[in-house]
Amino acid sequence: MKNLNNIADIKPLLEATVKPKVIITTHHKPDADALGSSLGLYTYFLKKGIQAQVVSPTDYGDFLKWMPNEHTVINFEEFEEKSLDLVADADFIFCLDFNALKRINKLGEFVKHSPAQKVLIDHHLEPEGFEDYRLWTTHASSTAELIFWFIELMNDVDLIDEEIASCLYAGIVTDTASFKHPSTTATTHRIAAMLLEKGAKSNKIYEAIYDNYSENRTRFIGFCLSQKLQILKEFNTALIVVTEDELKKFHIITGDSEGLVNYGLSISGIKFSVLIVDRKVARKMSFRSKDDFPANEFARKYFNGGGHFNAAGGESMDAIEHVETKFKEALITYKDYLTN
Repeated sequence: MKNLNNIADIKPLLEATVKPKVIITTHHKPDADALGSSLGLYTYFLKKGIQAQVVSPTDYGDFLKWMPNEHTVINFEEFEEKSLDLVADADFIFCLDFNALKRINKLGEFVKHSPAQKVLIDHHLEPEGFEDYRLWTTHASSTAELIFWFIELMNDVDLIDEEIASCLYAGIVTDTASFKHPSTTATTHRIAAMLLEKGAKSNKIYEAIYDNYSENRTRFIGFCLSQKLQILKEFNTALIVVTEDELKKFHIITGDSEGLVNYGLSISGIKFSVLIVDRKVARKMSFRSKDDFPANEFARKYFNGGGHFNAAGGESMDAIEHVETKFKEALITYKDYLTN
């Protein structure tokens, strides 16, 4: 098996390859950690004189478009032929913030069959094992933190500038929910401090991510909290179910539902918060939990999903009414977790 944490072996390979061509990709509908880690690594490679390109499987929210070098990202769904040419010609493919090729949709099959060396940098449970080289641990707060580790391993911390620092700080601050998740460690805080010293401006990054939404999104959040929030007291669970018609009514675009699932956990006594959204291709689900409730296990067991222990996702091809019913029935089997 090559799938150990053998990331150090990449350094001599990169140095030995003449003008290496690097592709960086991340999971579909990337969040701030996915895009921030990708652009942080991309900018680092540029400073090293390495030809790199970020290819996203899909679009992403407008609230991420402030990130340095974001304009260089190629959306696979818009530029499929160009993306496939880049993948076919790559010497290395860095796969960030996902643990299975299905997380990059159609692009996954092409990455799988590419002759390029594949590098996984991720912090999700149970990596699939498609990679040749790996920097993986569930003890990192974010993939952005792992990118800092990678740059440190390459002995290049001195190359981190304001652009790289801003991207990585954004990934860390969002994946830790502003440093409140249990995955936040003393190391996380030390890295965040170093990124601030390198030029990241925490107030500007916070404003760009959290204070930069549309009026439609703000009204949609209000509607969901006032009209759609269900409190299932017998299970200490909060549930929001959003239909396709409601998405259309508020003109919801990619990124507008970001963070909605977290509101449920802010209610006293709630241990499990769930968002079910009726997307065109499938019913998408977000799970957030507190303490010892295994959101990832629940997602994997019932909704073809997975993720972190307290933050996971899932999906279903069933009608949204059936998904809601199945979810409520599944809660019964976890009642002891939720009520103790």
